[in-house]
Amino acid sequence: MPPTLGSMENVLRPLIVVGGSVVLTLAVVWLADVLLRRADDRHPDNPLWGLARRCRLPFQLVLCAALLRGSFEQAEIAKDHSAGVAQALTLMLIGSVAWLLVRIATAVVESTYARYAGAHRDPARVRRVRTQVTLIQRVVTAIVGVVAVGAMLLTFPAMQAAGTSLLASAGVLGIVAGVAAQSTLANLFAGLQIAFGDMVRIGDTVVVDGEWGTVDEITLTFLAVRTWDERRITMPVSYFVSKPFENWSRGGSQMTGTVFFQLDHTAPVTEMREKLQDILRECAAWDGRDWGLAVTDTTPNTIQVRALVTAKDADDIWTVRVTVREHLVRWLTEHHAYALPRVNTAWAEPPPDGDHPHPPPPIVPRTGRG
Repeated sequence: MPPTLGSMENVLRPLIVVGGSVVLTLAVVWLADVLLRRADDRHPDNPLWGLARRCRLPFQLVLCAALLRGSFEQAEIAKDHSAGVAQALTLMLIGSVAWLLVRIATAVVESTYARYAGAHRDPARVRRVRTQVTLIQRVVTAIVGVVAVGAMLLTFPAMQAAGTSLLASAGVLGIVAGVAAQSTLANLFAGLQIAFGDMVRIGDTVVVDGEWGTVDEITLTFLAVRTWDERRITMPVSYFVSKPFENWSRGGSQMTGTVFFQLDHTAPVTEMREKLQDILRECAAWDGRDWGLAVTDTTPNTIQVRALVTAKDADDIWTVRVTVREHLVRWLTEHHAYALPRVNTAWAEPPPDGDHPHPPPPIVPRTGRG
């Protein structure tokens, strides 16, 4: 063969193999994207096809890596380093397959949740399913990642040779790893228990260590609570299966709240009850289910008056409570200032004589002997 034709073949062969792999990859991905777009237009109620389009990039990498890995030897590129190039393509293929599987699982989980949320109007059930599918998605991602890393390591000959010795010491290593990862495993199982035990869900209103907030994120290891002042409290999930906490969203979102007042004994309780009713009628956050005002305790200096109100959720009950407290205190200050608690600094007056039918005996001075 003339040298000119041989050199041309050496140039054209890699271009045909590599270029053909890239062109075929782009053509297949484009065709798949067109089919998914049409399926999404025909079934707008099913978000799976639209979410599946997010898998274009990992699918493109999988197809391109597979074509290059299968046709690399025919390209005759870098013959001296063919083993290293083949190893790199294999690692790329394993990583892109793991990425594609994670994207597919995410699309399936998100589409399932979207269809469930659209078909059910119960917020508690929707939050429960959201928590479960989120943790399922994280578990699948973790499993795929671990398997992918293991498959990558097994492609190295040194790792295969070390497999026998690793298996021989698996018992000792398992005990050591179990002791070292005890807290991590506890959090992992606690996360699964929270997800499927329906203890707490994303969006629930909770009180943890005296902090009131909303569950913002749940993972396999930690749980984030967003407080009313936009702070984030991050706690291990094992806390919620080992210590008590308040979940205001369990059993429905309706809530009953109280407002306490410390007043003088002369406070007009009947008029306060009427004023409370007027305040609640003008408060949009009050749901109209129940209300009340009663004297719940008394001390030598004050009485304790409790106002009871209701609302449809935790945010509205907070609004109703602060509204009732503000308006009643203002009304008492403007119209019944005497009812506010006071400190008596006057001299005590002696009681009338008739109040003591049995006066105390006279004091007889003691006399000494002698």
